[in-house]
Amino acid sequence: MRILPVLALLLGAQAAAAQPVTPQIVDDAIPTSLTGRPGDAARGRAIVASRSTGLCLLCHSGPIAEERFQGDLAPSLAGAGSRWSEGQLRLRIVDGTRLNADTIMPAYYRTGGLQRVARAFDGKTILSAEQVEDVVAYLVTLKD
Repeated sequence: MRILPVLALLLGAQAAAAQPVTPQIVDDAIPTSLTGRPGDAARGRAIVASRSTGLCLLCHSGPIAEERFQGDLAPSLAGAGSRWSEGQLRLRIVDGTRLNADTIMPAYYRTGGLQRVARAFDGKTILSAEQVEDVVAYLVTLKD
């Protein structure tokens, strides 16, 4: 069962306004920034912690002590920057199905090949390229 339609509704109108770029996947990573510049880790932390933008803590737990009721359905985000490279993290956020077809994690930066997408969200990404880069910038700081 895919939870993307439910998450899309929960995330609200966070969809990116600009036409998404097509990232170049190399092995198990997207080595190049979607925006051509680094993201902002503080903004990324806010997206990860947000109960309306990223919804990351719905499934993941992480080193964000002020956020209660963190998830346990997916790996902890603590140490993510030690486990995966920047490019590997980027691919997991852009489209985790490229690594695991059965993942419950939504493809935060994919528009094609999705099922049961509400008309208002058709052709739009959940996060903008800049937001993806901000989340990646935050996650790479999480070292063991």
